[in-house]
Amino acid sequence: MARPAGNVRLKSARLAAGYASQEALADALGVGVRQVRRWESEAPPSPQPEVAKALTRLLGQDLESLGFATGTASAPQRSTLGAAVGLSVVPTQSVTLQPATVAEDFEAITRAHRRLYWSVAPTTLHPAALAHATLGCALLPETAGQTRARTAAALAETWLLAGRIEFFDMREPDRASQTLLRALQAAGEADDPLLGAGILAHTAFIPAWVGDRDAAVERMTAARTYARRGPASAELLAWLDAVEAECETRCGNTRTALHLIGHGEDVLAAGSLHPTPEWLDWFSPVRLAAFKGNTQLKAGHLPQARTTLLGVLDGLEASEEKQRSVILGDLAAVEVAAGQPEAACGYAVSALDQLARTWYAMGMERVREVRRALTPHQHEQCVRDLDERLYGWATTVSALSR
Repeated sequence: MARPAGNVRLKSARLAAGYASQEALADALGVGVRQVRRWESEAPPSPQPEVAKALTRLLGQDLESLGFATGTASAPQRSTLGAAVGLSVVPTQSVTLQPATVAEDFEAITRAHRRLYWSVAPTTLHPAALAHATLGCALLPETAGQTRARTAAALAETWLLAGRIEFFDMREPDRASQTLLRALQAAGEADDPLLGAGILAHTAFIPAWVGDRDAAVERMTAARTYARRGPASAELLAWLDAVEAECETRCGNTRTALHLIGHGEDVLAAGSLHPTPEWLDWFSPVRLAAFKGNTQLKAGHLPQARTTLLGVLDGLEASEEKQRSVILGDLAAVEVAAGQPEAACGYAVSALDQLARTWYAMGMERVREVRRALTPHQHEQCVRDLDERLYGWATTVSALSR
């Protein structure tokens, strides 16, 4: 005799939502596995009202669609993404959920974009990231449970990547602000506080760049609050110190910034049992030293800055080409401040060589700051040679078009 199929609607919705076993769904709901087994039987009893709400929320379908006999539909799941994301996530009886594998497939593209950021031109990668985000918006209403959470987290990271490109590579802070808001809302859909902390810390850069310390500090306070809600790794906590130090440096508070960097160094030295988020691929002890060298430069501690930045240059991985142009620019600034224009020009030219291979707006910004500081020496041959490189046809057109 054929084995009874049971409540295939509930089982299918459970698997699509990413709960591979009855035990996994029971744990998510806080009920016994025996109860889930009864729901998936040939004649499932209707769940109690409160449990029914939780069940429909997790699986993204009403009770009738889940195979229960009922005359009333439960309240649909609603999205917190809102109008800024352009989604209206209200699953109904007619919605067909994507399989659980959709989250894994969507995440795979997000990971690929994360790696491509370090070598692909930002103007090439940016539209691809936005297209991927559009796909995520379309998929999210068709997912539920763990599948939904994983898809939303990957969507949040995709928007974070787009926002990073807009701010650091394209120098469009207003656009970046809106994109990072979308990233934060998607992280909320995923209920991922650590990713939320990473996104909020990025939003602090925007007011700090124009000297608005109060707004930057407020956003960093929010970022640290989110970090406390999850098992934050030492790397994440130290990176928050580094971001706040950068904000304080931009606002002229180098003493506070150096204290924050010192705290970050202590956090990294102490370590943590918690794993570092996979998306935190832009930070390391060497990157913390890069923040330190720039702050020492701004504080006028030139010998210390030179030593720190040279150590960073030696410690950078070959793939960290964008950061290399920034460090070369900072070393050039150290030599300008030390009254060594020829050495400054040498580092600036090396930075331009690096930028010709991998464009990075932050690196070019450093070179232009150095050139402005070299104005008292503009009649010297080394500065004229720098101008020949800085204002070549390709460089000038590229700079004016960004």
